Amino acid sequence: MTRATRTEGDFGSPAAAASPWLGLAAKCTAASAGAALVLAAAALLASGAGAAGSVLFAAAVVIAFFALSLLAGHIAGRRNPSGAIGVFAVVYVLKIVGFAALLIWLGTPAWIDRPWFGASGIVTVVVWQAVEVFVFSRLRLQIFDDAPVRDSGTEDTRG
Repeated sequence: MTRATRTEGDFGSPAAAASPWLGLAAKCTAASAGAALVLAAAALLASGAGAAGSVLFAAAVVIAFFALSLLAGHIAGRRNPSGAIGVFAVVYVLKIVGFAALLIWLGTPAWIDRPWFGASGIVTVVVWQAVEVFVFSRLRLQIFDDAPVRDSGTEDTRG
């Protein structure tokens, strides 16, 4: 059986050390929330509390959206480490369809400031994806079992 191992990177918490997926989620959430707070402060100064609320709501939706895949990767990785990336990819596709249907079904609340909501959604997605790619590129996940193949004692006599 193969095991996913993390040999590089420090995610700063005991839970994150046990699961690279939770560590990845923590880093991405922290960076995205930080960007959202900066944007919310700008929205508050430029357009008022409604715009700041729209920024924070959009960021929360994006963070929840992306965190679902990492949570699925964590859960799958505990049982089948080599299958975690496959589960991550499948959940990614499913949540795109699910969130799109949910947003179409719910519509746009009247209190949303559309330009700030859209800007926050774009900024949060870009920050999340940038951090996710950067941190994921530094993970060392063992996908295949690298154990040497035992020699059966027979030699290949083909010449």
